[in-house]
Amino acid sequence: MCPARWRHSRSSHAVVAVPELKICGLTREVDAAAAVACGAGYVGVIFAGGPRERSVAQARRVLDAAAGARRVAVVAEQSVEELAALAEALALDVLQLHGDPTIARIASVRRLTGRAVWAVVRVAEGALRADAVDLSSAADMVVVEPLVPGRLGGTGTSFDWAAARESIASIRRPGRLALAGGLTPINVKEAIAALAPDLVDVSSGVESAPGIKDGQRMRDFAEAVLR
Repeated sequence: MCPARWRHSRSSHAVVAVPELKICGLTREVDAAAAVACGAGYVGVIFAGGPRERSVAQARRVLDAAAGARRVAVVAEQSVEELAALAEALALDVLQLHGDPTIARIASVRRLTGRAVWAVVRVAEGALRADAVDLSSAADMVVVEPLVPGRLGGTGTSFDWAAARESIASIRRPGRLALAGGLTPINVKEAIAALAPDLVDVSSGVESAPGIKDGQRMRDFAEAVLR
């Protein structure tokens, strides 16, 4: 992970950590290059279904256009062997496990791939799944996003950050926190103030259409997060 950066809060004069930025759901090389130019330290491609999913060859071209950023693949039900092959083919830095991963799956993926493993944990009515603290200890990062029945991410739906604060605080003690789901250039500062994540993860919130990133929205989002 990159070392934390710090900034002064204009409202309280306190010194606060600046979260890292991941732009996910990239489908075009031009958008990947623009993501890096605006300050994204991580870029993500999708192998978990939906309109942003790409083939290995397409994903490789996208990631190769994001020189200098760490490479993340969002995956779901693939076997550990398939994930190891994907990690090698794309020179991945991180495998982000969707589909309610277990502690055993996290350990198996890390052991066979040698990559960092992030676990997606979904929020429902302000609460996390019962084993969220254990998952936070097992994974290199927990990515918290809303539970949308029948969908795995990229929905543009946020959750009540204040209502989830207590549940999320429990996973902050053992591990690192990424925040995803419904983030936009307009609301991301509020989300950061509420939960103080180590990383913010955006996809649909900087798009003009599914999978098509908007350059100005990416710049505005990065400005809100990093400046």
